[in-house]
Amino acid sequence: METIHLYHTNDFHSHLEHWPRIQQFLLQKKQLHQQQGEDVFLFDIGDFIDRWHPYTEATKGKGNIPLLNECQFTAAAIGNNEGVNLPFDDLDQLYSDAEFDVLAANFYYQNGSYPQWVKPYKIYQTQKGTRLGVIGLTAPFTHLYDLLGWRLTDPISELKKWLEPLEKESDFIILLSHLGIHDDERIATAFPEIDVILGAHTHHFFEKGKLVGSTLLGAAGKYGFYVGKMTIHLNEQKAVTRKEALLYDFNDLPIVPNEQEQIIAFLNKGKDLLSHKVTTLSEPLLHNPFQETNFSRLLSKTLREWCRADCAMINAGLLLGTLSEEVTTYDLLEVCPHPINPCVVELTGKELLEILSQTMDESLHHRQIKGLGFRGTVLGIFVYDGICFEKNKIFIQGSELKLDSNYTLALPDMFTFGHFFTEVLPQKQKNYFLPEFLRDLLKWKLEMPT
Repeated sequence: METIHLYHTNDFHSHLEHWPRIQQFLLQKKQLHQQQGEDVFLFDIGDFIDRWHPYTEATKGKGNIPLLNECQFTAAAIGNNEGVNLPFDDLDQLYSDAEFDVLAANFYYQNGSYPQWVKPYKIYQTQKGTRLGVIGLTAPFTHLYDLLGWRLTDPISELKKWLEPLEKESDFIILLSHLGIHDDERIATAFPEIDVILGAHTHHFFEKGKLVGSTLLGAAGKYGFYVGKMTIHLNEQKAVTRKEALLYDFNDLPIVPNEQEQIIAFLNKGKDLLSHKVTTLSEPLLHNPFQETNFSRLLSKTLREWCRADCAMINAGLLLGTLSEEVTTYDLLEVCPHPINPCVVELTGKELLEILSQTMDESLHHRQIKGLGFRGTVLGIFVYDGICFEKNKIFIQGSELKLDSNYTLALPDMFTFGHFFTEVLPQKQKNYFLPEFLRDLLKWKLEMPT
């Protein structure tokens, strides 16, 4: 008989306030199992980094990697927060100090080769000779990766391709999937040869796993609220006799004696590294999600200028604070932490009118938003540049809007992912500006000589 323990985290998103306790817990569990002569494997399923946290932003994610090293993780998948939220060179160097494997079968350089730091799969052997075949897949934001200089392929096609050698080389197959719950369920149905799927991306969690056919699915929510565990029991012939899954609630983990000091140290390190002065303001830049302010007007104007568009719109809820006096890079992160990129869409006057009409809906202004890169709470009112409303008429760059003319509209990319303005935007071609976030545009504008 053999018992194998799998611990897994996912969608941690740099919530480093939870890390000291999780690290202590994992290291203690690993030591305990090893003392009992049982094998332990630790997996992270992606989105471990998130640039809202000052330490992650300042180090472009590299500061997070030693945390996984110190915990002795076995392997990690790539999440979209690693993949599309870092410039090419920063992602290409992110794992240079990693002491764990990075598994992503559908992630390539544009020439079709794997980076030297990526493997499609890896075979791990237990003390009793059982071979665990572990493969990773990441969410195929193909167009965004392409703009950044990477090539992402269809994850299901890659899975089909690599399962053949995996089956030959393994006794037990594990998929690290940063694809989301629905893809995981479909994969479990279509590929029963996969024994375990450890999931991520959609922030779902299974308290005791979910069995789809013979495949056991595990997922641990988000932000380190849970740590997942699976226990695999095998007989002498290396056949699985039992699979069990459970979650450990962060609040139930033993407290670390100096955890507050560690948490504050992460913040202070990041703040120090981001202390570069951007500008000195002659007057404060004020924010209010439900009123147009000098700050929201500045962001909208900056967005239009950066994108060289006819007009622009932003939602005031993107700005989470006021800037006063000396402005540092850290201050810009605090007031605009979102991994949101500029985007331009070409619209007819009729389409632009439809979108502008919808932005007047007060219920939209009060909508609470989660996901899409948004790190605030409410959407807020819309603030425009290059657009003027006068006496029931709309003017674009001083000329009255014509329904049959074409206009370029700059907007935050969050509005283009299928949740807003669904009568117009889904079918339009989008021109995304990467790798700059909105706070990078603010920095560019504020550093300009006045």
